[in-house]
Amino acid sequence: MPEKFLKPYDASATEARLYEAWEKSGLFNPDECVKQGITKADASTYSIVLPPPNVTGRLHMGHALVLAIEDVFIRYKRMRGFRTLWLPGTDHAAIATQSVVEKQIKKEEGKNRHDLGRKELLKRIEEYAAESRDTIVNQLKTMGASLDWSREAFTLDDERNSAVNTVFKEMYDAGLIYRGMRIVNWDPKGQTTISDDEIIYEERPAKLYTFRYSKDFPISVATTRPETKVGDVGIAVHPDDARYKEFIGKEYDAIFCDVPIHIKIVADKEVDPAFGTGAVGITPAHSQTDWEIADRHLLSHEAVVINEYARMSVGGRLKDAKTTKAREIVVDWLRSEGLFEKEEDIVQNVATAERTGGIIEPLPKLQWFVDVNKEIAGRGKTLKELMLEPVRSGKIKIIPEHFEKTYFHWIENLRDWCISRQIWYGHRIPVWYKGEDVLVGTEPKESGWVQDEDTLDTWFSSGLWTFSTLGWPNETEDLKNYHPTDVLETGYDILFFWVARMVLMTEFALNAIPFKTVYLHGLVRDAAGRKMSKSLGNNLDPLDIAAKFGADAARMALVVGNTPGTDMRISEDKVKGYKHFANKLWNIARFVLSQERTGEIKENLKAEFDALAVDVTRDIEEFRIYMAAEKLYHYLWHRFADEIIEESKDKAESGATLYYIFENSLKLLHPFMPFITEEIYQSLPDRQAGMPTKDSEFLMIAKWPLLR
Repeated sequence: MPEKFLKPYDASATEARLYEAWEKSGLFNPDECVKQGITKADASTYSIVLPPPNVTGRLHMGHALVLAIEDVFIRYKRMRGFRTLWLPGTDHAAIATQSVVEKQIKKEEGKNRHDLGRKELLKRIEEYAAESRDTIVNQLKTMGASLDWSREAFTLDDERNSAVNTVFKEMYDAGLIYRGMRIVNWDPKGQTTISDDEIIYEERPAKLYTFRYSKDFPISVATTRPETKVGDVGIAVHPDDARYKEFIGKEYDAIFCDVPIHIKIVADKEVDPAFGTGAVGITPAHSQTDWEIADRHLLSHEAVVINEYARMSVGGRLKDAKTTKAREIVVDWLRSEGLFEKEEDIVQNVATAERTGGIIEPLPKLQWFVDVNKEIAGRGKTLKELMLEPVRSGKIKIIPEHFEKTYFHWIENLRDWCISRQIWYGHRIPVWYKGEDVLVGTEPKESGWVQDEDTLDTWFSSGLWTFSTLGWPNETEDLKNYHPTDVLETGYDILFFWVARMVLMTEFALNAIPFKTVYLHGLVRDAAGRKMSKSLGNNLDPLDIAAKFGADAARMALVVGNTPGTDMRISEDKVKGYKHFANKLWNIARFVLSQERTGEIKENLKAEFDALAVDVTRDIEEFRIYMAAEKLYHYLWHRFADEIIEESKDKAESGATLYYIFENSLKLLHPFMPFITEEIYQSLPDRQAGMPTKDSEFLMIAKWPLLR
């Protein structure tokens, strides 16, 4: 028995050394496995692309959960003899990354992006992103992720940029990308548009004000934002509302807080007669709903009264006032004019930008959009239909299944996707202008052309992830062999952000699905069920946890008890419990290795273990990895250690049975706890040197139990 087993297990002295040996072997690369004769050249393929972490800092527990789950599938399939590819990469996360760097520059130098200029700012961001990427890669390795680093990608590298430009042009040529004036979600703090999916709604106390536009105006209106009423062009009432029927079609002029307004009263079935006064002021330039109502009734859209900095752009007493101050001014004016009727305390869902926390202002902007409702020439389907069809037909399976209804609901109500952003970092929109001429897709060689200033929504490039990382638009062997990928594992919170967009992009560009199965995990919460945050002081850093208890313990704590689609709780105590389990394995190894491999394998114990192996295999195949891990834990601790080993101490010739069970248990447990299982496996008879003499002796490519 090696001397190391006379001491307690030391994860810190083991894990980095083993990962270096694995990486050096090249066996994370499926091509190398074939080259070394470990995997058959005609073996079935299995592929996962890693959801790329944002280059904005350290990994969090959500990332660690992704790694733990995906590595279970990858290591299992590799041991089953598949040509297994797990492709790594990172995401430039344009808004988040630029925001971090801009804040640093503002804090340290007192400068903004315009002070630096586009070229200098991008240089600073790229330096930050490169440093952050290196940190993240090291963290991924620390967690034991058996990723093929030879294929590492970045959403903003040259290969991905080529894919982005190609898809943009193809969609533009198909009439699916257009530029138009539309209401968008404007973030005054970040100075850019954001998508509907990047909005966080926060419940906040608010006031509902009821008033009239003038003393002779026949209808009262109610709103939480009276400052926007200087941009009203009409009032909408329900056509069946008896209170207002006599006024439908009439027009009125008024001077509202120093601003001339012209109001037409229209009937619209979308109005809720029970809300407020049942009459809705129409402010087309500052509300998507109002814009649509104005469209239906041919009302003007021109009155833009709030600018990009959330300040009033009208004259009079409201000139240049912040919207919150303007609200006070309007209310005071209404009171002084005798137009104010009442105010009520309410709770309102306020739209805020996920990345900056800025309060969203709906503003009309000239932006680039993807048309999701236009029929594609030659396909006879819209992008919406292309997104719905593979899930409805079962080509793509979502786990847990009930999220399919959520997926369908979101897509059925999907609006055109605003893909342009007013930031400098990211894929610049591949459109050039020269007078009235427009060039799309390829940078012009001659002078005089000016490129569009905007960049693309990060989710546009992320939507290409499964196939752009495999070499598209080139027809590569990787694309042929590994696409569609087998599993997309990610959090349910980005089902719409990312998953749906990947289906959209892949169906359009390749006329194929991006993946066969979507495995959704929940959010990682603390022991009390609270969301982890710096403000609560309950953050657990996966790297700190790994350093303290070992990556194996962290991985097991994240997998056991974690059912798909359900939020999970984790604490240091839970991780500590699996550190104890690692120590238990070490003690089991100490005892087994002290025995001679003698006697006959006891058929009843072999049959019992083999049944467990079949059960665990079935659980992994059917995506119940949380159950597989728990069964192995209980078997090894309570059955094998507490019963079988204890009973063997009084009986001779039990070594063969102990070795059979333990060696094969290490194989079953390896996908979950790769480091300690590999370390023990290398100390089994014929591997006494403590490291393999050749790559084929690594546990990570050993045959799965019952495969002979």
